[in-house]
Amino acid sequence: MTNSAGRKSLVEGEFVFTAEDFRNIAQILHSHAGIALNEGKAALVYSRLAKRLRTLGLRSFRDYCALIEGVQGVDERQAMTAALTTNVTRFFREPHHFDHLRDQVMPALAERARSGGRVRLWSAACSNGQEPYSMAMTVLAVLPEAADLDVRILATDIDPNMVAEGAIGVYPEEALEPAPPVLRHRFFDKEVGPTGQTLLSANSTLRDLVSFRELNLIGDWPMRGRFDVIFCRNVVIYFDDATQERVWSRFTPLMNPGSTLYIGHSERVSGPATKQLQTSGLTTYRLGA
Repeated sequence: MTNSAGRKSLVEGEFVFTAEDFRNIAQILHSHAGIALNEGKAALVYSRLAKRLRTLGLRSFRDYCALIEGVQGVDERQAMTAALTTNVTRFFREPHHFDHLRDQVMPALAERARSGGRVRLWSAACSNGQEPYSMAMTVLAVLPEAADLDVRILATDIDPNMVAEGAIGVYPEEALEPAPPVLRHRFFDKEVGPTGQTLLSANSTLRDLVSFRELNLIGDWPMRGRFDVIFCRNVVIYFDDATQERVWSRFTPLMNPGSTLYIGHSERVSGPATKQLQTSGLTTYRLGA
């Protein structure tokens, strides 16, 4: 499709979406969030961002690009990133990681915490909180008094809407089906939603263990203390190789010797970090002493 100005659209639709528009959006997304897009994603980009154009009352992708490139485009760059990323998450996703955390990692950390030591875990792409709450339930299964000790879980995500949902900690009942029933009943309270549906709300024991913060993995990291456990799963698959290597290398200075990194099933640690991170199980790595 070509409009009256001779601009050829990559996708059929109400808005002209040119190769130049796509390149501009891809470049801004990469600069803002580290996410790499190839032109094969043009239809997906169009379908998701056309909704943003309608919401904003814009008439073209050229106008949209001008908005997100400008100094006033900070909020829309955030909205664009949220629209173009998929927040696929579930409780106890890739359950072998939580089994490993419970059986191989937490006994020593529990002993340290009970002796007055500091224990820190980080969910580095927490989406709406299902991962860090799964981590918290696993910690509490081994160390029931964790919230009264120096044990905390940091949960971060680039999407402020997901961070806000996680902090609220309320989910449809079916979302908790993968959770062990004993943990589900122990740490979630039933409530009735506005349309009469059953919701499950994380109780204070669980929520007191987790702090939610907005954080961009390719931006500034304000944390200064080190972590004993890091979950960074199914997020670097959106990055190009160079960005992946940088992210892995940024984790290692923030890890205590012997600490554990869990990554997604289709991910592999690469670059300089491979000299420090040793395989310790399926998509599980341990920082050498």
